[in-house]
Amino acid sequence: MGYQFVDKGGTFHLKNAEENRYLYLPLANRAGVMNSITPDGHGDSKLSQDEFLLEPVSSENLHESTGSRNFWCKVKGYGAWSATGNSAMQAMQRLTGQKEDSELTGGQLWQETRRTWKENGLSATVKNFCPVTEDKVEIMSVTLKNCGEATLEITPTVAIPIFARGADHIRDHRHVTSLLNRMEVTKDGVVVTPSMAFDERGHHYNYRSYGIYARGEDETGILGAFPLLEEFTGEAGSLLWPEAVICDRRNERQQTENMVFPGECREGYEAMGALRFPDLTLAPGEAYRYMILLSYDGEGKEYLEAGKADAAFEEMCRYWQRQKTVSVSTGDERFNGWMEWVGLQPFLRRIYGCSFLPHHDYGRGGRGWRDLWQDCLALILMNPDDVREDLVNFFAGVRADGTNATIIGSKAGEFKADRNNIVRVWMDHGYWPFFTVELYLKQTGDFQFLLEENTYFKDQITHRGEKNDSLYSQKDGTVLKTEKGEEYYGTVLEHLLIQQITQFYDVGEHNHMRLRGADWNDALDMAKDRGESVAFTAAYSGSMKGLSGLLDTMEKQGITHVKVAKELETLLYADESIYESAKKKQETLSLYCSSCGHALSGEKLEISVGELSDIVSGMSQWIQKHIRRTEFVEDETGNGWFNGYYDNNGRKVEGLINGQVRMMLTSQVFTILSGTATDEQIEKISRCADLYLYEKRMGGYRLNTNFREVKLDLGRMFGFAYGHKENGAVFCHMAVMYAYALYERGFAQEGYKVLNSLFEQCMDFEVSRIYPGVPEYFNEKGRGMYSYLTGAASWLVLTVLTQMYGVKGREGNLHLRPQLLKEQFNGQGEAAITCSFAGRTVEIIYCNTNKKEIGDYDITEIYINGKLYQNPEEKNTIARAVIRKMPEKTEIKIKVVLD
Repeated sequence: MGYQFVDKGGTFHLKNAEENRYLYLPLANRAGVMNSITPDGHGDSKLSQDEFLLEPVSSENLHESTGSRNFWCKVKGYGAWSATGNSAMQAMQRLTGQKEDSELTGGQLWQETRRTWKENGLSATVKNFCPVTEDKVEIMSVTLKNCGEATLEITPTVAIPIFARGADHIRDHRHVTSLLNRMEVTKDGVVVTPSMAFDERGHHYNYRSYGIYARGEDETGILGAFPLLEEFTGEAGSLLWPEAVICDRRNERQQTENMVFPGECREGYEAMGALRFPDLTLAPGEAYRYMILLSYDGEGKEYLEAGKADAAFEEMCRYWQRQKTVSVSTGDERFNGWMEWVGLQPFLRRIYGCSFLPHHDYGRGGRGWRDLWQDCLALILMNPDDVREDLVNFFAGVRADGTNATIIGSKAGEFKADRNNIVRVWMDHGYWPFFTVELYLKQTGDFQFLLEENTYFKDQITHRGEKNDSLYSQKDGTVLKTEKGEEYYGTVLEHLLIQQITQFYDVGEHNHMRLRGADWNDALDMAKDRGESVAFTAAYSGSMKGLSGLLDTMEKQGITHVKVAKELETLLYADESIYESAKKKQETLSLYCSSCGHALSGEKLEISVGELSDIVSGMSQWIQKHIRRTEFVEDETGNGWFNGYYDNNGRKVEGLINGQVRMMLTSQVFTILSGTATDEQIEKISRCADLYLYEKRMGGYRLNTNFREVKLDLGRMFGFAYGHKENGAVFCHMAVMYAYALYERGFAQEGYKVLNSLFEQCMDFEVSRIYPGVPEYFNEKGRGMYSYLTGAASWLVLTVLTQMYGVKGREGNLHLRPQLLKEQFNGQGEAAITCSFAGRTVEIIYCNTNKKEIGDYDITEIYINGKLYQNPEEKNTIARAVIRKMPEKTEIKIKVVLD
């Protein structure tokens, strides 16, 4: 059956959720808590790579680990039972078909589970969430209720192992670092404060503490605790059947063996947050509640009071609902609920980066360059004012040669060359800043943004990763200087310009842009010498055309001249005749890179905006003609697609090669989106994609056909089994971009097929096995992989809002161009979307009462809060000033009549 949505905020119910191997929810807050939790309490808790309260987990040991957030109930006459379902007995029952009744309720960054012990009617409701405060804490509420007919005598025990160190020590010096542990039992729990942070590069004093605290609803405190893991489990027991719970050996004074009392300390062992409460007697129908905290530095103890915890939960729910980018209303309630989660995912990327959730077990935190810009897409749609300063700051990561730092630090404007200190250049990195800035300008009309100034990133790397600056020293810092030793500042426009035109000249032997370290597909990483990315050469032709358009708009607004670094003269004024020569382009680029390798002169070149627009436009047009002329390949039927790559032997990668069809989705996306592909070619590409890439059981369009070789002259992706990750999976990010490109070019039916295929796969829980949201990819079984932290979410929000619903900015004004299919309207012929525009919350309701299909309807009338709105210049556009003059708290309803 899968899960069912129970409200308009995306809350869902799922029965027996613990029977699904990889399910987990993120729990996080703005204080930096980054947790994960499974239906039975597994998962981890951390603030950074070096600060884990719970043991680090990846996808495979997420459920295999015996450690979890557990709460044991030893019931007189019945034995031991886990309120979270995490015991050896309950696992055995699930495997033998004797499973207990359980149900999970999942909300945005919270979960609640309910289960009942059939033998005696004991019921447990367990809720977990992080308050949206500055408290570094996770709150866990456990409510026990006697739903049976006899009185129950219960011995309750909280049981949560405390890791209390960095992720590297999951294996490296695991035992040695346990010797640093100092464990104190307090009146509320166990707190662990390691004596030092163990790091062979330089040990240092530790100030961080990690604690498990708990209290009963009537302020009942704990009797004592078992702060040592080995004494809690016993020599023969485990966390799934711990001796301290199962055997519960007590002396004549009712003191339990190995229990430590408040005020006592232990040192030098693996830590355990096992807290023993006084025995509890529950009559039939009676309930009792315990509050438990997973806390850093003892923060948040006020939440041990149930009333304050409940208030924090309500505020948390309101907070995350306010963060959503869009809410939709279609004829499919499932799609509406699903989009609530998709809209949340960009915020999760902002918190977790691309690490710190179980499937995302690579890297050590932080976001990469590409992630930085794409995550901003959804944030711009929500509140561009909040993003403006960030966008300006991000440009400090660009080098003067057009490449960039690839790792973003925690502070504004802080960048690093690479997480592993490896010199790598991803040739697509200059594309994403332009796309994001263009969206910002369309939404706001804030063209003065292009004249904002920032510095450039500087390290030893020059000539686009091929040379080192022998004059550079780390003491010089990471900001590019002039020859006089002053920090150099350039406009945002200059940064964008450098990224585009250096890439134009950075070509291989076929006069397409060099692949270098990789492009968007990081797994195309073995063709740095002769590899070329036709796909992103096409993409850059689109960004250059877009940049030319922005320059034209600036000129209309009265900005006639701009200043750029004088060194750019080499690239801007090269004779166009060299465009046909890859060698001459490379020589020109080398001259430029040499001129800015160590420092810039500081001199500026003033250039006409119109002239600059013509130069960039000319480059774009040349690229598109070149690709159309050289890269369209055909199959035996006369249909065709674009070749998108050359391998490290200089050979064309796609086409009908030795009788085998080789086709990659990325190559088609960017030739379509950039305008390189003609309408006739798009029709042919679409037919081939349906024939060679579409796999309904996997959720849509594969990333590539099966090349049937380990292609070491192109990338590691071909070492992956076909149907997994970058090699032939349905990779949601590129699939959504394919939909966006099709919609952008007016192929709405084809675009909808892409998105609907992904949506239906996500909702087919028996196959996809994921909570709502869009994963990174679907594997060859159709299972969703790498939940939550994927750029596909931002692109999905962008596509649904600006393409499907056609709600987009145009020089700061609101332009409406819906591409909704007839089936997407509800029974009354309506489809609505709520979003933010010009600082106001706007609901746009499309009324298609005559049930016309896309292509048969047009906008006939627009009403704003019941009043007819008319724009004599363009009927589909609402002036920004009209929306801005509405009072801030006013709910703006825009009714759009389609006929």
